[in-house]
Amino acid sequence: MITFPDEVQAAYSRSKNIIRKTPLDHSPSLSNIIDGDVYLKLDNIQKTGSFKFRGAISKMTSLNKKQRKKGVVTASTGNHGAAVSLSMKILGISGSIIVPENIAPNKVENIKNLGGTVEYFGNDCLEAEQRAQEISVTTGSTYISPYNDPMIIAGQGTMGVELNEDLSNIDTVIVAVGGGGLISGIGGYLKTVQPNLEMIGCSPKNSCVMYESLQAGTILDLPSKPTLSDGTAGGVEENSITFAICKEIINDFVLLSEDEIAAGIRNGLEDHHQLIEGSAGAAIAAFKKRETELNGKTVVIVICGGNISSNTLREVLA
Repeated sequence: MITFPDEVQAAYSRSKNIIRKTPLDHSPSLSNIIDGDVYLKLDNIQKTGSFKFRGAISKMTSLNKKQRKKGVVTASTGNHGAAVSLSMKILGISGSIIVPENIAPNKVENIKNLGGTVEYFGNDCLEAEQRAQEISVTTGSTYISPYNDPMIIAGQGTMGVELNEDLSNIDTVIVAVGGGGLISGIGGYLKTVQPNLEMIGCSPKNSCVMYESLQAGTILDLPSKPTLSDGTAGGVEENSITFAICKEIINDFVLLSEDEIAAGIRNGLEDHHQLIEGSAGAAIAAFKKRETELNGKTVVIVICGGNISSNTLREVLA
């Protein structure tokens, strides 16, 4: 388990000279909707185009010399793989990235451009994760989990450090949820320094495994349908440490249709001039769905990534 806020602050100390401190941008249009203040945390312009770089560099800077020499292996639907690829390049560590067969082509290209070696396996991120863990056992390389690791969660929590530095009176933070690493890191940290803050998670109706698991009180193995929010799609690893953290820190959860997510992506592009991916569009859509309850509040919407394919973008704009 992770200790908040100490491990997050330690991760920030290790990585602050490598990660990009991303802007917290005030949104006049969304603020007017609730007669409050709404900010977008623009991690779509983080290195590799996603918050995932924070977790990857946190984990890999925590490895000792022996671990670095044996290399790393991970699994990804794209953003985490790209983050690990760049981290390997920066730190001089070898490794490979296991991806599911149905991964978006632009995300594979991004991983390869950053120098990562790609292997295809399975039909969702959970199957790819299991394959990567098998490789780790047989080769002695370190498995870099997309979310189920204290150092990964601590790395994602560095966004919370930046938010607290920039805004000391946050009422609500809205975060897209897949495996739960991002909301665990941000919420786990922020609730130690701004204890009255509310965390709202959101997921597509087509793939909401963490939501259903929280409702059931145990991690479920459920199928997922295709979704624009591909960065949050797929299952949650059995015994993931994020489950207990999410159960503790998430105050509300919003489920979204594909049309609502598409509208969120369009809002990011047209109203805020930001190229964003489906999971970030989901966070904007969740704000719209909860605007009445958020009236008069100070709200942060986490724009977690900007890696969207041209084909998907054309479909959304059409």
